[in-house]
Amino acid sequence: MNSAAQAGRDLRPLSESEAEMYVASVCFKTGPPGAAGVEVERLVYDVLNPQIPVTVARVRGAMAASAGQLPGDGVITFEPGGQLEVSSACAPGLPALVEATRADLAAVETRLEDAGLCFGQVALDPDRPAVRSLEHPRYASMERHFAGCGPAGRTMMCSTASLQISLEAGFDGPATNGAVERWARLHNLLPVLVAMFANSPFVHGLPSGWLSSRQRTWLTIDPTRTAAVPRSKDARSEDPRLAWARYALDALVLCIPSAEACWDSPQGLTMRDWLRGMGPRPATLSDLNYHLTTLFPPVRPRGFMEIRVIDAQAGHDWEPVTAMVTALMDDELAADLAADACAPAASVPDPIRTAARDGLTNPVLAAAALGCAEAALTALPRLGADAATRARTEDFVERYAARGRCPADERLDLWQRTGSWFARPEHEEDADHAY
Repeated sequence: MNSAAQAGRDLRPLSESEAEMYVASVCFKTGPPGAAGVEVERLVYDVLNPQIPVTVARVRGAMAASAGQLPGDGVITFEPGGQLEVSSACAPGLPALVEATRADLAAVETRLEDAGLCFGQVALDPDRPAVRSLEHPRYASMERHFAGCGPAGRTMMCSTASLQISLEAGFDGPATNGAVERWARLHNLLPVLVAMFANSPFVHGLPSGWLSSRQRTWLTIDPTRTAAVPRSKDARSEDPRLAWARYALDALVLCIPSAEACWDSPQGLTMRDWLRGMGPRPATLSDLNYHLTTLFPPVRPRGFMEIRVIDAQAGHDWEPVTAMVTALMDDELAADLAADACAPAASVPDPIRTAARDGLTNPVLAAAALGCAEAALTALPRLGADAATRARTEDFVERYAARGRCPADERLDLWQRTGSWFARPEHEEDADHAY
């Protein structure tokens, strides 16, 4: 289809049935597991004065100091509060993904250091106020939309950071490594991932009582776009494509791009309402595609499965986390062992909330996490992980899951010793675990 024809298709009015069929058809690109990507998002601080805000303009300026593409072909983007995100190129497997992302992050950290900046060590800013410094109609509308939920929306936009891992959907159908099975298995794994990798225990400079305060923030804003895609009791046989299509159309419209300065949508308008003629003008395919970019469930299908529940990690810890999650989904033996280990977690009341609050102090989640960690370690050689990845993953498991702890516990230990959540590298035995 030529560009003119495509543009015409994108801008013609869209019916509700056409929209449902379209969303269901593009959410998964089925194929064998293997390809993977990662988005490493971090808070950014001034090295000498970590209390002051660091604006998007300052971070962007630091990145512009060295022109050209990142060595691993990743892409740098900026979030509304000055967070920096390195999004990897899609890699054919775990070893290539890790190698490329290591190179990209090393280049970014060098540029930050030259500008007197550094990455943060936690996933929710412990102290600085949530201030948006990225001017764009999308983010202005988003801030106003989430304001109805209280301050959590602005906190999410400006003060949180995550580690997002993207994996192939799997083969078509319900067979082993099929998209239906992988979707169900990943959702069963989510509470364990939240608990294992919780790394945001502070709010306003003090312990919040939650080990993943970032996840707590997400739990309090617009559930039509942040809650998990509903699943039936027989989730293994349900087609996630249809469930996602229903979810997407029933979500509130966040904003409507236009030539005007204000992109606000009518209050209470869902995409389904808009398709039925209740919006300011007929909805188009272009509108629907933009709407899909404003949905943030724990697992977002974007042709692949984007995992969004993991807190940003300190230093090199993105690497063992990425390795373990990939192993637990893409290695068949590890996936089977993880499914068995996670089965008891289904009995945990409100499992995502419990995981975010309690981490691995919950004995059921602790046992599941250890089972998953051990399964992942045995799978890494089969996935071709290099010696450094295996060593870092073994160290991570020994520090945390093997002791019923998560990274937030280490952050709290530092706070209890020093009265501060912030540590410079020279005050830590391993600079990887600072900031």
